[in-house]
Amino acid sequence: MSNMFWIAAALLIVLALAFVLYPVLFHRSGRSQQVNQRNQNLLAYRSRMQELDAEYEAGVLDQDNYQQLKTELGGSMLDDIPENETPAASTPGRKTGMAVALVSILAIPALTLMLYERWGAMDQVEQFITMEQLGGGDDADREQQMASLAAQLQAKLEASPDNPDGWAMLGQTYMRMEKYPQAAQVFQRLEQSVERAGGDDPSRAMALGLAGQAMFFQYQGAMNAEVQQVISSALELDPNEVNALGLLGISAFGQENYREAIGFWQRIVQVAPDHPQRDSIEGGITEAYNRLGETPPESFLASTQAPVQQSAQAVASDGPGVTVSVSLDEAFWNDVPADTTLFVFARQANVNSGAPLAVARFTAADMPLEIRLDDSMAMSPQNTISSVETVMVTARLSPSSSVMASAGDWQGSLATPATVASGEHSPLTLVIDSLLIE
Repeated sequence: MSNMFWIAAALLIVLALAFVLYPVLFHRSGRSQQVNQRNQNLLAYRSRMQELDAEYEAGVLDQDNYQQLKTELGGSMLDDIPENETPAASTPGRKTGMAVALVSILAIPALTLMLYERWGAMDQVEQFITMEQLGGGDDADREQQMASLAAQLQAKLEASPDNPDGWAMLGQTYMRMEKYPQAAQVFQRLEQSVERAGGDDPSRAMALGLAGQAMFFQYQGAMNAEVQQVISSALELDPNEVNALGLLGISAFGQENYREAIGFWQRIVQVAPDHPQRDSIEGGITEAYNRLGETPPESFLASTQAPVQQSAQAVASDGPGVTVSVSLDEAFWNDVPADTTLFVFARQANVNSGAPLAVARFTAADMPLEIRLDDSMAMSPQNTISSVETVMVTARLSPSSSVMASAGDWQGSLATPATVASGEHSPLTLVIDSLLIE
């Protein structure tokens, strides 16, 4: 892409030079053509005068005819000269033309680059190149390649910070790499860049909401003072910022404040009906009503095709994902209460920390169950199961309903990583067969 861009730019510069240099080097001016015509007329006049003189001396013409023909020839000469013609100014010679050509060759490319650097879109070209490179390679070298390209992009942004699109792409890259502290800092820089560019409050709020999301993952789901401060700043700019509302809903649900969680999540559905995680949000609302021992209102049920309780069936999806069949080992049947919270989640293969790529919540009573983990269950738009090729799926029964593993939880994982694929596939078997001691 980079080579093609510069080749195309060079060809356009050459074309521009051709338009400038051709008239200078190969076209004669109108003044030069007039001078040439006058010279030809003058030569014809002198030649005719010599002929008249020769005929008069030879006796062919008498004195009266000779004088009359000379007068007529002089009048004809005057008729060939325009009435208002001014004396010819000095015209540039070949040396002057060569000087103009040399200046054009040097000035046009230099001015083109200077003007493009000021008003062009080189930063967008570089971003496109970076995005193409990020999409290449395989799992073995992709992480190293992403780290190198992210460092290069950050260096360019530090040198030219007024580039919101660049900061947004860098933040998303760090989220994919699960470098949440760096992602949080970059999203805060994005907010500053948007503000300098005169962006509106919702755009700034979104950047802060993404920063809060990165911090939330950084602190493993803890809603500490730093996360709360960033979220509050986002909501001051836009009370309906969906990333901030989503975090508040997750935090309230984890603290068993189900009514508050419902309020936050319902606002997301109202202000962003096309939200990519709407199915997961509505599932969370339904579960919160279940925890309260209430039936969701008819208005909520009418707005969604989801059932009152999250079904123990595979989620129909044509997009990339993994289908698993989850069951509990017989040895624990009498030990696990039916209302124990069940988490089923997927992480990128060989990655044991950071936020899951997809997560679903059930209870022990739902087992055995079959479920498809896909992008609709992502915790953030930046970390999706479709962005990787293989995942490890884990199921955990948590008596405390905490997303963090702790002693006393029952857990199981697939024996080998699962391949992320589109379409319908036979479910992989996952058995919860171990009790966490520490």
